Amino acid sequence: MRRWWVLMGFMMLLLLFIITIKQFINKIIILLYRKIQKYKKNHPISEDNQRVSVCRIPKGSKGWPLIGETLEFIASSYTSMPVSFMHQRKSLYGKVFKTNLLGKPVIVSTDAEINKTILQNHGNIFVPAYPKSITELFGESSILRMNGVSHKRLHASIGRFLKSPELKSQITRDIESSVKLSLRNWKLKQLVYVQDETNQITFEILVKVLISLGSGEEMDMFKKDFKDFIKGLICLPIKFPGTQLYKSLKAKEKLKKMIKRKIEERLIERNGTSNGGATIDAIDVLLRDMCEGSESDESDERLDVIAGNIIEMMVPGEDSVPMVMTLAVKYLSDNPLAFTQLFEENMDLKKQKIESRTSYTWTDYLSLTFTQNVISETLRMGNIINAIWRKTTKDVEINGYSIPKGWGVLASLTSIHMDEENYENPYHFDPWRWDKKKGGIASSNAFTPFGGGQRLCPGLELARLEISIFLHLLVTTYRWKAEKDEITYFPTVKMKQKLPISVIEHNFED
Repeated sequence: MRRWWVLMGFMMLLLLFIITIKQFINKIIILLYRKIQKYKKNHPISEDNQRVSVCRIPKGSKGWPLIGETLEFIASSYTSMPVSFMHQRKSLYGKVFKTNLLGKPVIVSTDAEINKTILQNHGNIFVPAYPKSITELFGESSILRMNGVSHKRLHASIGRFLKSPELKSQITRDIESSVKLSLRNWKLKQLVYVQDETNQITFEILVKVLISLGSGEEMDMFKKDFKDFIKGLICLPIKFPGTQLYKSLKAKEKLKKMIKRKIEERLIERNGTSNGGATIDAIDVLLRDMCEGSESDESDERLDVIAGNIIEMMVPGEDSVPMVMTLAVKYLSDNPLAFTQLFEENMDLKKQKIESRTSYTWTDYLSLTFTQNVISETLRMGNIINAIWRKTTKDVEINGYSIPKGWGVLASLTSIHMDEENYENPYHFDPWRWDKKKGGIASSNAFTPFGGGQRLCPGLELARLEISIFLHLLVTTYRWKAEKDEITYFPTVKMKQKLPISVIEHNFED
């Protein structure tokens, strides 16, 4: 009986304690409310901020302290479905959600319309945001840091050059020559590692377009330094001697020295020509865009900026095009029907050229309808550029969502490409889905392999030309059998074993 009274007494004391705590919390809440009201009265909100404040920050999770959801984000990239991170949160919070990656709050969009708004970037609200290692390597005068008028002017100049009929005619012959030379050696090898071979082909083409450097010892040295440079793009941002960032910065200095020598040679040629010289590569474009009308166009600082910009242009082109070529070979290996139709289309073109005794033109390659469908489907499934990273320069509202100033914004391209709302059976390689006779793809916003808006890749047509020529010469020269291999997605898209294949020459006369 005594124990019962003791227990009752304890329960009463506990209840009294809870009531006291609750009253204390209520007083705190009332006090805070009064403070907030007083602050609002003394600090009226501007009309713009009132508009943003009625919107809500997207739902989501902050994850673990400091690291947020970074480990889960990276872990999904090591699986066969790297978009699973996005899909899981999309099912919980909707197409737009918040997370925390690399210690920073991030708004993720898997919505095509919102991605379009982010990429168009009206008013320069969204600026590029990259890891510190990248900003350290590229420096203050980087194209990545350009915005507004200066970026628009440079982007337009490079775009016009890469799309020019003169360049396409010249580069068509160069690509054909490089691919034929590479394919000639394939039959001598027991196994051909497609990823390595395509990388070699496209690197030399890219360097020729940018600085007119031909094959040889100088090209080999240039490629070695460039490989050392890109190793530092994703690394710890520490630049003590011996660290990867330090080594990459040293490699960049070597690259810049070689490019500046080429620029100086071009300046001498331009000064000795009454009309200023023809545009033959990116050096000419940058000299004209950045130096024309300047009294100090030959200053070391200005040449340094041009050399740095050329190195930056190599980063997306050097990696993305050879991977699309490699993935196309893989997908065609796994889909005999697609290979057969591609082969027949390209053999028809080859026979026409033999009969007419005419050379190939860039329009011949780009007019191969099914070949372009294969390239589009490879771009969609491969997702070489999986997302666009941005940062807000001020509070912004998009479709009822509020994104605070300084937050990261990730426009997921992969999520759009692998969404069943946009593509039926999205994980199946189906180049026929792009057939215009069947309606093709309904919305261009659902297909953004080259980004979009102000920073749409200016070399997209050149990339399609390279891939088209490679596929044409490959399928009309060899049949192949691919070894078992897997795609990895972190830190970039690669084949785990570099896609080894064994090749057999076709039994017909060229």
